[in-house]
Formats: sequence, structure tokens, C-alpha cells
Amino acid sequence: MTATHAIKLIGAPMDCGKTRQGCLMGPDAFRTAGLASALQSLGHTVDDLGNVAPDANAIAEQSGLVALPETVGWTTALARVAETAMQDSLPVFMGGDHALSLGTVLGVARHAAAQDRPLFVLWLDAHTDFHTPQSTSSGNLHGTPVGYLTGRTGFHDFPMFEHPVPCENVTMLGLRSVDAPERAALQDTQITGIDMRAIDEHGIAAPLAQFLNKVRRANGLLHVSLDVDFLDPSVAPAVGTTVPGGATVREAHLVMEMLHDSALMTSLDLVELNPFLDERGRTAQLMVDLTASAFGRTVFDRPTRAFA
Repeated sequence: MTATHAIKLIGAPMDCGKTRQGCLMGPDAFRTAGLASALQSLGHTVDDLGNVAPDANAIAEQSGLVALPETVGWTTALARVAETAMQDSLPVFMGGDHALSLGTVLGVARHAAAQDRPLFVLWLDAHTDFHTPQSTSSGNLHGTPVGYLTGRTGFHDFPMFEHPVPCENVTMLGLRSVDAPERAALQDTQITGIDMRAIDEHGIAAPLAQFLNKVRRANGLLHVSLDVDFLDPSVAPAVGTTVPGGATVREAHLVMEMLHDSALMTSLDLVELNPFLDERGRTAQLMVDLTASAFGRTVFDRPTRAFA
């Protein structure tokens, strides 16, 4: 019998983490694709809280960084909402670009510290997002959340990350595009990075099972951040950062099914969906189907989709 959850859907129409626009339509695309009804059909209680808005601040724009004040405003607002939502629900944050995780993980980390439990993060992404505002050459702050949440220095205008996630508590799956400065910085950490070659050679289940066992032994909370570009662009074209050679539909569903079986996930980001780039809503629908797998939909319960 599938355990049921009180799920809160929280929209974050955040489109300032990079220059290419379109992710602000993401939350409504998830709603249109039936995310709430898919989760309700599995027996969960679902409450859509609507969309968060960024906080106002007096931070100045900074040369070389894209929309720093707005990104900080989103970070403070989402951290506050996330910390509150964690108290009585399993929040699902509907993005919005991946810079939203600057705020969601900050709020979740505050809740974990209040519960005196360690926080673990599963990063499902083609990229490591381990930059700092100083190391990014593009200025796109959606490439910085893991740097922020693990306590890297240089985030001067952002709220202090009071309880950084230990690097050994972070696992990245699906990597295939890592900038040289990130690669060099990662070599000095205990972050586990599983790239697509390792998945090709050894499969995706074994490293994920090892990570989940670690979370279970520590009685940890588990935040999952699912970027559309974790998936191969042939099956998920609605993302502005496509990198060929990503996870297949089956590999992605297996990850989500294993997360459900573990009963460890306590919060979830769905990020980088750009409906402007989609084909007949196929990416939005796939992301909804993956989320349903994470909440108990089985192979035999899968609906048939027609996009022709």
C-alpha cells in the first residue's frame, strides 16, 4: 500500500537565473499538464498554494551577473515559503529556472536543522551547478545553487546559508556538461558525481541505491532537484540548456520509482521547464509522469500518451 502525503504545490515563475526566457511559464504548464490530479489519483492530498513572488530589496545590479537583485529576492522569498511548507507537508516546487534551488534548499536546510536531522540532496542534472558568482563566466546564477548550498564562499549578497549541506551528502546523477572551474573545485570535495558514461557502463540503480542507503542510515531528510536537462533532449526538448546523451525515459522513471520505494524524499524541485520550447506539451507531461512515479505510480498504472 502506497503511503500518502500532504503535498503542497508551490509555483516559482522565476526566469532571472539566465538570459534565455520562458521558464516563468513553467508552473502553469505543470498545472495544465495535470500535476495536481495525477498526484490526487494516487491518494495524496494536494494543495496548490499558487505562485510565490520575489521579495523587494535594495541590492544593486552587478556587472557580469544576470539579474542579481531579482535572484536574491526570489531566494529570500522561496526560503521562507519552503521552511514553512516543510513543517506540515511534502512541498513540490514548480519552476522556474534552477536558481530557485538557491531558496528552496536554504529553507529546507533551515527546517532540517530545526529538526536536528541531516539534509541530503540528490541533483538530477546535466550540470553540476557548482559555480559561485565569482567563477561563473556566463553570469547565469542558475549555475550556482550547489555551490551555495554546500557553503562555497562568494555569495555576498545572498542570505547566509547557516547550515550548509555537507558535500558528502550530495549526489549528482546524469552529469555530462561541467565547466573547467567547476570540475577543478569539485575535485577537492566529497560530492559524488555520476556522469552518463558511468551510467552507461554500470547502470543508474546501483549508485542511487548506495546513496539512498546512506540517507536511511543517517535518518536524513532528502531534497530532490530534477532539472529537465537530466533527460535526453530527444524526449524532453523544452529546456534552454540541452545536452545530448541524457537519461532515457526508463532510466528517469527508475530513479523516481526507487525514490518512492525508499520513502525518503521530503521535498522536490521541478526546474528549467520552458514551455516555449516544448512540442505539444510532451516535456511537461513527461515531468508530470515522472513526478507521479516518485509518488507511487507503477509501471502497470501508466497512461498511454498520444502526441501526434
